[in-house]
Amino acid sequence: MRVCLICEGCYPYVPGGVSGWIQMLCSEFREVEFVIWSIATTREEMPEAVYDLPPNVKELRTCYLGDEVLDQPRRRIVLSPKEKNVLRELMTAPAQGIDWCAILELVRKYRQRMNDILMSEAFYDICLEEYRRQESGKVFNHFLWNFRGIYFPLMCLLSDEIPQADLYHAVSTGYAGILGSCASYVTGKPFLLSEHGIYTREREEDIIRSQWVDGDFKQIWIDFFKKLSMIAYQQADRVTTLFEVNRALQIELHCPAEKIERIPNGVSCIEYEKIWQMRCSKNSGTVIGAVLRVVPIKDVKTMLLSFDLVKKAVPEAVLKIMGNCGENPAYYEECLELLEELGTQDVTFLGQVDVKAYLPEIDLMLLSSISEGQPLAMLEGMAAGIPFVATNVGNCRELLEGAPGDLLGLAGRIVPVMDSAAMADAVIDCVTNPKLLRQMGETGRMRVAQHYSKEAVLRQYWQLYQTLGQEKAGEEGYGRNWI
Repeated sequence: MRVCLICEGCYPYVPGGVSGWIQMLCSEFREVEFVIWSIATTREEMPEAVYDLPPNVKELRTCYLGDEVLDQPRRRIVLSPKEKNVLRELMTAPAQGIDWCAILELVRKYRQRMNDILMSEAFYDICLEEYRRQESGKVFNHFLWNFRGIYFPLMCLLSDEIPQADLYHAVSTGYAGILGSCASYVTGKPFLLSEHGIYTREREEDIIRSQWVDGDFKQIWIDFFKKLSMIAYQQADRVTTLFEVNRALQIELHCPAEKIERIPNGVSCIEYEKIWQMRCSKNSGTVIGAVLRVVPIKDVKTMLLSFDLVKKAVPEAVLKIMGNCGENPAYYEECLELLEELGTQDVTFLGQVDVKAYLPEIDLMLLSSISEGQPLAMLEGMAAGIPFVATNVGNCRELLEGAPGDLLGLAGRIVPVMDSAAMADAVIDCVTNPKLLRQMGETGRMRVAQHYSKEAVLRQYWQLYQTLGQEKAGEEGYGRNWI
């Protein structure tokens, strides 16, 4: 079986939870041939892989969005009236009103010339119609080029050559989802869509906060990503989600409920057994840790403000932050400036490190994000018996407090988003109560073992691959390892 994994802004160039999940899938399914179809920003921002690709990854195909230039000469293209209506629908119709099959047929026909469509008379006419309908106060040329800017990355991607595969597996909607939809439609092969977070909601939050999107165009950008998600949901044969709240959001965004299967993230407690034993033998202390990318969505500033309050109450406390500091250098500098302004001591940014080497010394972990799905870093910490103080985002509450029917107890504390005082109070309560820390750590470890095991997750994905891909992939015996 040959599987094409399609990802955006992560593997193998950016470390993180989704990238780690992809690496796990490729490493564990050793007799599956994988092709990685990766969507990257620029060669400067993502110059080289940060993961060692397993030997069964037979090809790495990377689409760099920064490689194409929008204003370069294009060949003239003339769309039929019917095709123009299809393009108009994509650009201006509400997401739920789109004939997604007609869109994919247009893509199939003009796949090698998608950028020419941007410079076509049809695209110009549709933009002019929309400009007049909106009674925009902008200069038309500005309005037109903003529309072209929205669709340019999409057209570039859709013009790329489709890798050969028996199954296309996108790990988000958005650009990855539309590539998977197009590949599936053109080749007739099955399409599996896995969402770790809800891409459309995440992009909506990004766009609302952004400075680079003109205010008049923010809603158009948001609607654009909703349309991409809807097309992916409709074309996908199966859709996986991490937890029930995300499943409800997918249905709200017009994903057919019967396609959705819940498969959580998973980790192996056996891999963390030695760390757990090392932690059991140490005295409880005040070493606080965090595993994250230093980017705004992780809200590191609230964590630092919180720790400043903790430090005043518990002077011996230290904070060790593990994870990529280079993804957003400006934000990292802002965090360092905040620390200097506060005068807070004993905070260390360790950068990209072997997290397992540091877990034995950590007594409590923090998660301060303003948006999450089901954080793999939290499950890994829980598998090592480390309790958490986390914001009430994504699936964090269920991980720490248990799903309905889970009577194991608390594995940490949940606090409101962007509330540094509440986070500090929870941290102080935990680190000054060694018995509570130990009890919550044991609860977290049991919860991972019972509900979030890596082995169960792999079995579920292997069954999906068996069902959607070539049945002969299981005839050689590999499938029986998981079923």
